[in-house]
Amino acid sequence: MTADRSGFDRRGPRRDFDRGRGPRPDADRRGRGPGRPALDLPRHVAYQAIAAVHRDDAYANLVLPAMLRDEGLTGRDAAFATELTYGALRHTGTLDAIITDAAGRDVQRIDPPVRDALRLGAYQLLHTRVPAHAAVSSTVDLVRTVAPGATGFANAVLREVAGRDVDGWVAKLAPSAETDPIGHLALAYSHPQWIVRAFAEALGGDLGETARLLIENNERPPVHLCARPGLADPAELADEVGGAPGAFSPYAVYLSGGAPGELSAVAQGRAHVQDEGSQLVAHALATAPLDGPDGRWLDLCAGPGGKAGLLGALAAQRGARLTAVEVAEHRARLVANATRGLPVAVLNTDGRTVGADPKLPEEHFDRVLVDAPCTGLGSLRRRPESRWRRQPSDLPPLTRLQRELLTAALRAVRPGGLVAYVTCSPHIVETHVTVTEASRRCGFPVDFVDARPVLPAGMPGLEDGPTVQLWPQRHGTDAMFLALLRRG
Repeated sequence: MTADRSGFDRRGPRRDFDRGRGPRPDADRRGRGPGRPALDLPRHVAYQAIAAVHRDDAYANLVLPAMLRDEGLTGRDAAFATELTYGALRHTGTLDAIITDAAGRDVQRIDPPVRDALRLGAYQLLHTRVPAHAAVSSTVDLVRTVAPGATGFANAVLREVAGRDVDGWVAKLAPSAETDPIGHLALAYSHPQWIVRAFAEALGGDLGETARLLIENNERPPVHLCARPGLADPAELADEVGGAPGAFSPYAVYLSGGAPGELSAVAQGRAHVQDEGSQLVAHALATAPLDGPDGRWLDLCAGPGGKAGLLGALAAQRGARLTAVEVAEHRARLVANATRGLPVAVLNTDGRTVGADPKLPEEHFDRVLVDAPCTGLGSLRRRPESRWRRQPSDLPPLTRLQRELLTAALRAVRPGGLVAYVTCSPHIVETHVTVTEASRRCGFPVDFVDARPVLPAGMPGLEDGPTVQLWPQRHGTDAMFLALLRRG
């Protein structure tokens, strides 16, 4: 196994599933009529999930669990289907380049059912320990069920793919790391070039750390729980769910896997699923020093309700009340469900109506959170399809909305009050540019507050402040950005 010039294996660990002969003997292989192959359910479910993502713009984290339940897949079979689905989606860019070369035609000219099956087969060949003969034969069987006339083509393409390992393919297809480092990283680690360039810029041009970030984005992320203050103790919750206390957030519990929605602590509202980075930025707003009254809090973009749930639990301990604003009706319902029993009032309205809506008066709130809609580039490891859906053209309307929401938050907060501007994106245009422009244009004095002292002591890689950028490769969190602003 070779490494690139940054010293990092571009594959990561090969996924070790005992799938050398397809499903285990007890796996459900359903016949599909005379002359049709038995159906390998884990691979078929993975194929159906991938096809739904590409055909219907579905989200893997929503469609796959339902498919696993419908087919009754559990244990190793469910884990295998999940690995194939998320892995093939994460590596789509590189897999498509390899399939294009192996097929002698652009991957976009291959019929979609065959294309998705080939992605699934190529992922097994290049990124798992499934033997080549099993990966090829099972994929050809799958093609026989979805596009019977293409079995010979699929067999030939996959045998060509199997002729090299992933390092060999990258060596053949990637641009030179010396003359086109961004293009090289993009193909080697399967990210669009514009995203690689944005990451590199946010990391000060450090291509070695950029490579580490891309590698981390291609790994399966752990599940993080938030033990709600006053309702659950993190150490006790960790024991209850078989997890471990988090490294940084005082509320975090790490899980190795499983279905967190089925945990009694989550069902009872004592905990919720939330990335540790999201916990840290909400905690920072709630604990930053504040002079004067401290009973009126505002979450201006509250859906789906994770940060509102944590802030609501903290508000209950402090005698405060949280107003949670969400413009989309269905997301407002999610916020209401997430904050049931907490001192939280949910408003289904546009956060930019501060001053025009009597329930959102100006200069009224003591602490305000703006968890702004963004490209989501900071959570690519959790949303594998999003890296291929986002485009640079998404940025202008998003950054305009971000500035408008932050300006509304600065109007809503009282003089001396605090605003936390948060995005799950490290893109400089969505972070430093947005917060600088909004604070400059708002029409009244705004001071940046150093966010580092309100994060846990000893957190590495927080740089010079006053804003903070969290990173998967440094902190094990999503790439959350935090700016704390005090209205003068």
